[in-house]
Amino acid sequence: MTKIYRTIKRSTIIALIALTQCLTNCSGSSQNDTPQTDEVTAAEESGEKNVVMKYNLPIEDFDVKYDTIKPKQTIADLLYDFGFNANEIYKLTQCPDSVFNVRKIRPGQACALLCEKDSIATPRYFIYEESPKSYITFDIANNYYAERRHKPVEWRESEVAGTVKSSLWFAMEENNASPLLAVGMSHIFGWSIDFFGIQQGDEFRAIYAQEYVEDTPLNNYKIIAASFCASNNLVYAIPFTQAGEELFYNSDGNSLEGAFLKAPLDYYRISSKFSNSRMHPVLKRRRAHHGVDYAAPKGTPVYAIGSGKVIKKAYQANGAGYYLKIRHNSTYTTSYMHLSGYAKGLKEGDYVKQKQVIGYVGSTGLSTGPHLDFRVYENGKPINPLTIKSQPKMPISEANKEAFAIVRDSLVKRLTSIPLTTTVASNDSIR
Repeated sequence: MTKIYRTIKRSTIIALIALTQCLTNCSGSSQNDTPQTDEVTAAEESGEKNVVMKYNLPIEDFDVKYDTIKPKQTIADLLYDFGFNANEIYKLTQCPDSVFNVRKIRPGQACALLCEKDSIATPRYFIYEESPKSYITFDIANNYYAERRHKPVEWRESEVAGTVKSSLWFAMEENNASPLLAVGMSHIFGWSIDFFGIQQGDEFRAIYAQEYVEDTPLNNYKIIAASFCASNNLVYAIPFTQAGEELFYNSDGNSLEGAFLKAPLDYYRISSKFSNSRMHPVLKRRRAHHGVDYAAPKGTPVYAIGSGKVIKKAYQANGAGYYLKIRHNSTYTTSYMHLSGYAKGLKEGDYVKQKQVIGYVGSTGLSTGPHLDFRVYENGKPINPLTIKSQPKMPISEANKEAFAIVRDSLVKRLTSIPLTTTVASNDSIR
């Protein structure tokens, strides 16, 4: 009986094992289309876990040590403070100069060491932020492989409007907008509005975008559309692209860009105007002053008001100091005097483009302080630079007038809806 019982028990166990295997196999085959393990993985991959990325890496997977480059600190000093030995420092500094010159690290720049979360905190990546938008990643585990990477950039739209009390620069500040927008507007309207002559009560409106990196605003702006009302003369700046070139046009479809700029530098104070009899500030006697003096800090960039050829680059000790002359066409020549220096590499015979930097404001020659003496000659005779006429570039073509009208009407409606009492409006991402 005992033997028979053992035989039956053994047979039962074998049968149960076989039945279990069968059920397991059947269960597995019935779930081939929707496996449970894949559903869990899919759920995890769907973003249920919020992964924080920085430097294009899951930053929370590392222990991070942040630092800032100090004055006179070398890359070796920095890495030594991070715990690198001499051999490790040598390997990292062998980065090709084409990627990054480690000898040119700058004080104030951020850096970071990312270490594994193990018992000895093994260094994994060294990061150097060379600019607000780019950084160098050194992959320590991969023989210190260096790679330049770029942070994601976003442009956000804002609006600003205001009334001029003293200058456009201060008006921007009063409306919580960057004064750099004043410079941008002077570039756009520079052919049609004399920003040295704007008066109290003049009005402006602008739709612009500011560049952001990781929610940090940068001092990079681009004006999308604008209007300026000077002495009851309202001018719109509407962007439109034709013949592959984007320009700003007024409401009639004429280009705001002309053959000549209104002024050869971003607006500053006019200290002396065109005159046939002016008391010379140094010689203390009356003499002709056939130009316009723009008072500006030393080093302020000076632009060519139009395209042309440099026909003179010289120094006059008892007069113009360092100066340039540009021939624009058979009719007009311009002169730029008392410069502190010239644009790098510029020489006689060079062809320059409109708005190209040709030199910098100074006080060389017979001068009492930093300023630019700017002169215009028409057929060899001096004329008042403030009255020079400028033909605009090609207007909107007949084929593009309907498309331009749609863009114009939309932007004009947006601009006119911005209240003059506004401060910077809320930002909305446009890219």
